[in-house]
Amino acid sequence: MTAATAPARDTGKRSPDPAPPADPGRLAQQRARRRKRIISVAFVLPALLLLGALVVYPVLFSIGRSFFDAGGTRFVGGGNYAEVFRDPATLQAIRNSAIWIVVAPTLLTGLGLILAVLVEKVRWATAFKLLLFLPMAVSFLAAGIIFRLAYDENPDKGVLNAAVVGVHDTFKDAASYPSARARDGQGLTKRGDGSYTTSDAVSPGGTALLGLVGVAPKDLPPEAGPALPAASRQAAGTEVRGVVYLDFTPGGGGVRGEVDKAEKGLPGLSVEALRDGETVGRATTADDGSFRFADLGPGSYTLRLPAANFAPPYEGVSWLGPALVTPAIIGAYLWIWTGFAMVLIGAGLSSLPRETLEAARMDGAGEWQVFRRITVPLLAPTLTVVFVTLVINVLKVFDLVYIIAPGPVQEDATVLATQMWLVSFGGGNDQGLGSALGVLLLLLVVPAMVFNVRRFRRSQS
Repeated sequence: MTAATAPARDTGKRSPDPAPPADPGRLAQQRARRRKRIISVAFVLPALLLLGALVVYPVLFSIGRSFFDAGGTRFVGGGNYAEVFRDPATLQAIRNSAIWIVVAPTLLTGLGLILAVLVEKVRWATAFKLLLFLPMAVSFLAAGIIFRLAYDENPDKGVLNAAVVGVHDTFKDAASYPSARARDGQGLTKRGDGSYTTSDAVSPGGTALLGLVGVAPKDLPPEAGPALPAASRQAAGTEVRGVVYLDFTPGGGGVRGEVDKAEKGLPGLSVEALRDGETVGRATTADDGSFRFADLGPGSYTLRLPAANFAPPYEGVSWLGPALVTPAIIGAYLWIWTGFAMVLIGAGLSSLPRETLEAARMDGAGEWQVFRRITVPLLAPTLTVVFVTLVINVLKVFDLVYIIAPGPVQEDATVLATQMWLVSFGGGNDQGLGSALGVLLLLLVVPAMVFNVRRFRRSQS
């Protein structure tokens, strides 16, 4: 047997099986998924870069900076966080922030719920919603300027005080001559309560000339007449007569303490007759300034011009004073955000099952019972989302507080956001403490944000 014809020996090794041919459709799907992933990353990458540069990096930097002193060179550990709860101004900011968190979201959610329910029964509901939502289009800066002017204490500038003064003066007369005063040494003495009394006693049958100054001729009432005829009248034996006049002659030439021809009486003044310190008679001056006490018994009397004649005019309420500045700013915040709460709650209200409400009415439930026992429980998820969203927004409020509160009461109105800015850049120049306040504010906001996100995901699922 030759080598050419010998059978091949089995060595135990086999050649590998050829690879199955690739599925063209599967390869195409893989390439498509890879391309979509690349495109998604390309679109998301700019946002991620911005988020990292504008949010993540500042947060991490602020956390690190909060452990250093004002200059940023010395490590102080938790010293800045301890200072947060020792500094009186920071504690005031925490108290004010707590007031904001409790009051503003609660009032806004309640107002939004009431308005959303009422708007459903209004014929022009869309127009009404538009009017209430319009303040959301106004920036906080512009709204702060508007309310700073509205809260101005001067009634000629502040619309709120103009209304308050108008109502007050409707029910209570204003002082007749707030700027009037007596000349020294001319027969009238000023008392501690602001009233004026005659230095010399007057007996029945006598007259009294009570001259005042400090009233501009242009400020005299139009009915004020010449005082000279009234001063020339003689009193009867049982009466005391007198005249209250402006002891000032326009253009000069008059005599102090005497009624001159060109001098006017002061109408509308209250005059009292006193005997042994007790008031025995009251009178009001006529157009020529004259007054008269009749049927007086024998004896000596002192005449008094009560302090009410000279009281300063009512100026209204000090809206931006230390006591009311925080409620006033919260009022401005309500004006801006009420429409937002109403629209969100109205959207939830429109999705309620109407058959449930109608069934309750058919069973005899009144509107209040339907609202309290059916509408509010069904709206609870929406109300919770609105409330938590407003809490997040309230924690960050800055513009309104900084603009509306005047400088002298800025510390009384400060909240965490404004205090953080004031400590860091507004004169404190302590960016370590300011960073600690920023971290504290972040820790307060994050739980509310997480709660809202989880609630949103549950509602979506």
